[in-house]
Amino acid sequence: MTMMTGELLIIVIPIVVVEVILAILALLGIHRMYGCRNGNKTVWTVIVLLIQIIGPILYFVFGKGNGDQL
Repeated sequence: MTMMTGELLIIVIPIVVVEVILAILALLGIHRMYGCRNGNKTVWTVIVLLIQIIGPILYFVFGKGNGDQL
């Protein structure tokens, strides 16, 4: 059984939207902090941008500091 293009778009578009929102929020969080808990800003930026949907989640779980903002 094959999936029609419209059915595939209904599945893919929400995933892409969530991925982009998570990446933007993570990048804003990274660059507003003085430092990150585990690693530096450059490393977390690369992780968020290269490891699609998991990168931002990893940042929010392991890298986000305790509120020291610029």
